[in-house]
Amino acid sequence: AFREQLEEKRRRAQLPEGVRYLVCADPPGPRIGNGGSTLHALQCLEEQFGDQWTSFTVLLIHSGGCSQRLPSASALGKIFSALPLGEPLLQMLELKLAMYLDFPRHMKPGVLVTCADDIELYSTGPTEAITFDKPGFTALAHPSELALGTTHGVFVLDPSSFSGQGALQYGSCSRFLHKPDVQTMQQSGAVCVRELCPQLSTPGDRGSASQCVYTDSVFYMDQGTARRLLLFYKQLGSLGCEIDAYGDFLQALGPGATPDYTTNTGNVCREEPGLVGVRQQLFSLLQGTPLNVIVLNNSQFYHIGTAQEYLFHFTAGSTLGFELGLQPVAFSIVPDRTRSLGQLSIMQSILEPGCVIGPGSVLEYSRIGPEVCVGRGSIVSGCCIDFSAHIPPGCLLSSVSVTVPHGVQFVTMAFGVGDDLKQHVQSLSDIHCLQFFEASLPECLHLWGMEPSQQLFSSEDTQLGLWTARIFPVCSTRSESVRVSLSMLNSVQNRSAFNLSGFQLLSVQEMLTCKDVEDMLKFRSQIYDEICLQRQKEKSDF
Repeated sequence: AFREQLEEKRRRAQLPEGVRYLVCADPPGPRIGNGGSTLHALQCLEEQFGDQWTSFTVLLIHSGGCSQRLPSASALGKIFSALPLGEPLLQMLELKLAMYLDFPRHMKPGVLVTCADDIELYSTGPTEAITFDKPGFTALAHPSELALGTTHGVFVLDPSSFSGQGALQYGSCSRFLHKPDVQTMQQSGAVCVRELCPQLSTPGDRGSASQCVYTDSVFYMDQGTARRLLLFYKQLGSLGCEIDAYGDFLQALGPGATPDYTTNTGNVCREEPGLVGVRQQLFSLLQGTPLNVIVLNNSQFYHIGTAQEYLFHFTAGSTLGFELGLQPVAFSIVPDRTRSLGQLSIMQSILEPGCVIGPGSVLEYSRIGPEVCVGRGSIVSGCCIDFSAHIPPGCLLSSVSVTVPHGVQFVTMAFGVGDDLKQHVQSLSDIHCLQFFEASLPECLHLWGMEPSQQLFSSEDTQLGLWTARIFPVCSTRSESVRVSLSMLNSVQNRSAFNLSGFQLLSVQEMLTCKDVEDMLKFRSQIYDEICLQRQKEKSDF
């Protein structure tokens, strides 16, 4: 039934009618995190609809932020990421709407919060429905390996509160842990016997004492709770720090919650002066609010927010690919030889005969010429490569249209898929810690004829990292921008000089500030039209 819903969406190629849509940009100023964005979105709802919004059932999807762990999605947002499925392609937004299609009819007025880079697939009985009708917060809980729990939220469940049995159970949570280590999970009573998590078991291990935890994904808050959070935000006036909708909201809930987390900034990329104070105020506001859980014992949570996860789920024959029916070639023109290969993902792209695509690679919205070799495990997005080129294995290439004083120009970011774009240092003396394609940044700068300086970075403070490094050349054509960025990579790999002194250089941070979305979509539309013409020609020839 789920695949039929996706197919219907594909045929209609439009969003559901009869629904209000509201797009809310974060307010100008410092980044406020998905928690701050949730509060701001509540304020936008009130400004747009007045008191009427309190009678709405709201689906609030965060579009994806800066996407530093998957920078090919940074310019247009993770929520508009393509999926290798359908003709034309489905996007993450459409999948989200299909997944939650049945929720509103079993939901009291309130707000359902989800992120753009996760997928929840589940199965319940034919007469069972997931219901969001309790006061406070209600969260979906999925059985997971302990290792997954260390990077997500984990529920400490109250077994005595459970009702229902089998695939769907309702209960309460005594405490929520945010990215805990294994020892904390064990000491807090969050670890369950694997026998209670049948989909994690393998044949022959029934009765073993293997363990699992229940991790988070989507959560709902009733209208009363949403109004309290909105009032808090309005009284605050402005938010000068990043807060997390999961870590900073849910950790305050349940009878076992303590304020200890409010001063723990270990999981924070950047600690702003007001963060601890805002957390403490949120804890005081939400303390005592119920945290209900809907335990989906026959479910799976998939996260595709990093380059490694993206490659794995789209190319490595993962369970997600099987369950959704993901295709190795989706809405593309490719040579027959490439079409027969496995372990790759090609989406709305045009590949000419003669090109070679390595296994484990993803290509989207790109034109690839006959003399191009893409190394294994690479990501190519929005690129035009019409020259002889070798893209090294494990490379991420993504072209961005930018508006500069000379008009529309092009920049292609190039990284290793394992490069850490969130890492930053405080001073120039420490930039040797920054790794670009397995070489230190100072080594790379030397090869490119550049000197380390404060002007090298676009950040106005001490956030010195690959994200803010002005190292990517601005070019007059999309193709030339790819050529120059590949030359940069080749110079690092071969330890040979490639001088960048004659180019205007931008950081990824600056690319996003001056991106030209209209031109990027125009390039995608050109590929779309060419594929449609080819499809029509094939039908007429047949």
